[in-house]
Amino acid sequence: MANDSFVGRLFKLEEHGTTVPRELRAGLVTFLTLGYIMIANPAILSQGGFPKEAATTATILTVVFATGLMGLFANRPFAVAPLMGENAFVAISVCVVLGYSWQTALAGILISSSLVTILSLTGARKFLMEAIPLNLKYALAVAIGFFLTFIGLNLAGIVTLGVQGAPVHLGKVHSPEVLIAFLGLVVLTLLIVRKVPGAILLGILITTAVAFISGVAKMPDRLVSLPPSIKPTLFKFDFSQVFTAGFLPVLLTLFLLDFLDMMGSLIACSSLAGFLDDKGNLPRAQRPLFVDSIASVFGACVGTTTSGTYIESAAGIQEGGRTGLTALVVAALFALSLFFAPFLAAVPPQAYGPALVIVGMLMLCPITKIDFSDYTELVPAFMIITMMSFTYNLGVGMISGLALYPIGKIVTGRTREVPAGMWILFVLSILFFVFYKY
Repeated sequence: MANDSFVGRLFKLEEHGTTVPRELRAGLVTFLTLGYIMIANPAILSQGGFPKEAATTATILTVVFATGLMGLFANRPFAVAPLMGENAFVAISVCVVLGYSWQTALAGILISSSLVTILSLTGARKFLMEAIPLNLKYALAVAIGFFLTFIGLNLAGIVTLGVQGAPVHLGKVHSPEVLIAFLGLVVLTLLIVRKVPGAILLGILITTAVAFISGVAKMPDRLVSLPPSIKPTLFKFDFSQVFTAGFLPVLLTLFLLDFLDMMGSLIACSSLAGFLDDKGNLPRAQRPLFVDSIASVFGACVGTTTSGTYIESAAGIQEGGRTGLTALVVAALFALSLFFAPFLAAVPPQAYGPALVIVGMLMLCPITKIDFSDYTELVPAFMIITMMSFTYNLGVGMISGLALYPIGKIVTGRTREVPAGMWILFVLSILFFVFYKY
């Protein structure tokens, strides 16, 4: 299909230096690396009382709606899905620890995401995103690279949960599962070194085939199934406790996570795709920011938690995806997964975990652009990089750097270097740490 076709003109393929086959391949790669969300998100939400089967359908529908909108409305190759970290905060902190019902949590998400949507429409989020200093934007891209690597290593079983005093440690390297994951890393490395087209996708497929043949992963008994009903979670809001004094800190935290968290992944993925200008800003940012925010509104309505641009989009971008056609492919594949979930769920983490490791490695390049000679720039950048991985939370990592940046400038008498919008982000970041339910 030529770039001067209807599809080529619709997504401006020639302008972005890409082709239909490359976009299709990139969409498939992003889908394969993000597919675990169909299993992980409902499993986490069920710990907070969410009906698991309905949450599965809600998760997939949210990805289809938001990622499709990202492709058609914003023409960006970003996948949008319920965010890991936010789902755990809602299920464990809000529902289990604080004792609020999941219906109350959904009502809080609806209110917070609606506020963020309004701010996106007014241009306030774009203004604040552009206020983030260039060094911190470089750090965000690097941090997400390390974060992706950590996720990939954990999914593959190469790094596992440790014990008190040693939070993580090496996995069972002699187990068939970890050996398959190491094989996947080797295969991916060879393909990338040889510059084989579609290296990441090919690596995932080869590793999956080896996992099936070796018995490490089980082929599905059936290929097709009907999706679970969404009725148990559809519009199940409980507003009775949302505006109470006890829930207000939760509401503020949900708002801040929604408002700030999505900025980090959007900046990082845009950096990898080469979308940022010389000042590190994303041209025409209003549309992807709006899609990010409206995705959370939709997700709350169908029964899932805060959504945003997913860092796994970097896998498809690395494969060459540059336009909304990539996102549209992801949305279409997730829509199909409503009926082919048993087959798609059979792709083992030992196949896509190594892919995330490789993509994480490829996102480290901006670290050479960080100003290591200026500690007022280096310290907050370093905190973003370290806190994101060590807390296993993208939002906490980003907010740590935003909180520290103005402080460094204040103590060195360089407050004029702090952009006006950064003071707003500073206050929001401090409020997060004050009210976050640890």
